Amino acid sequence: MQQTAITEIQAAQTLEALQGVKTKYVGKSGLVTRELGALGKLPPEERKARGAEINALRQAIDAALAERETVLKRAALDAKLQSEAIDVTLPGLPLPSGGLHPINRVYEDLTGIYERMGYAVIEGPEVEDEHHNFEALNVPWYHPARDLQDTFWLEDGRLLRTHTSPMQIRYMVDHEPPLKIVVRGKVYRYEATDATHEAMFHQLEGLVVGEGISMADLKGTIAEMARGLYGASAKVRFQPSYYPFVEPGADFAVWWDNPRGESKWLELGGCGMVHPNVFKAVDDLREAQGKPRVYEGKTGFAFGLGPERIAMLKYGIPDIRYFYANDPRVIGQFRGELG
Repeated sequence: MQQTAITEIQAAQTLEALQGVKTKYVGKSGLVTRELGALGKLPPEERKARGAEINALRQAIDAALAERETVLKRAALDAKLQSEAIDVTLPGLPLPSGGLHPINRVYEDLTGIYERMGYAVIEGPEVEDEHHNFEALNVPWYHPARDLQDTFWLEDGRLLRTHTSPMQIRYMVDHEPPLKIVVRGKVYRYEATDATHEAMFHQLEGLVVGEGISMADLKGTIAEMARGLYGASAKVRFQPSYYPFVEPGADFAVWWDNPRGESKWLELGGCGMVHPNVFKAVDDLREAQGKPRVYEGKTGFAFGLGPERIAMLKYGIPDIRYFYANDPRVIGQFRGELG
């Protein structure tokens, strides 16, 4: 029986076949197990010798089973590794590449244009004090312009800045003219959020101060920016407007061929010559810090614009309000019909 069992064990080609051989010989009803169960029927003088023979048989079969099981498991593992092998010399799968947000692209375009014109690019704090955000910019507490800039106030009396203009004050206090800067960053206003308004948006603001700066310099700067964004044929229009921190003030617009096939002027921002009261406020702050008064009598211009609107024009992003108003999924809500 031993030789027959070992032959069958060696012939098993799979773990399942080996388990069948094991059950046949040493299972609960196996041949060797039955032999052990029959020992009780033998005479005492034969039982001991027969028991030793059966135990030796069991041990030989168990050893052959264990050895064959090891061989078969190793063969199965090798086969699995072979089937799952990866050729590491093959090129990897291409991963989808991301891209810059349109607003960041516009920021890069704008700052690149102004850096080529000699401007320094700076950033400033988003949490401001009332003096820098309003009063130093010729917007005292009683000025109606404050009503247009409802904002988020902090418990300590500071606020989230409503425009990037406070950095004009901070930069002039720390630097003497001439200077050319652009300021980029987030601004905050307490807006009723809808398809075209949000409580946080972005601005880019420019400031130039020196001797003999005129409105012509401002118009040339805005025109150069428009050509840098939209090409040599870009058209720019100025029209009078009011901002408390400039005098005279203007709005500027570019001619836009929009995705709906319409062509029109689209306002991009506001600008003007820096108000003398702003220069006086800067010199007052400088004097309080023991610095000389250097801005009164100087001339300069400032401008501000929104990257969101430029992104819409430059990258063909549809007008959000138009999109929602023509999307049947939301047309009812946009028109106020769904409450």
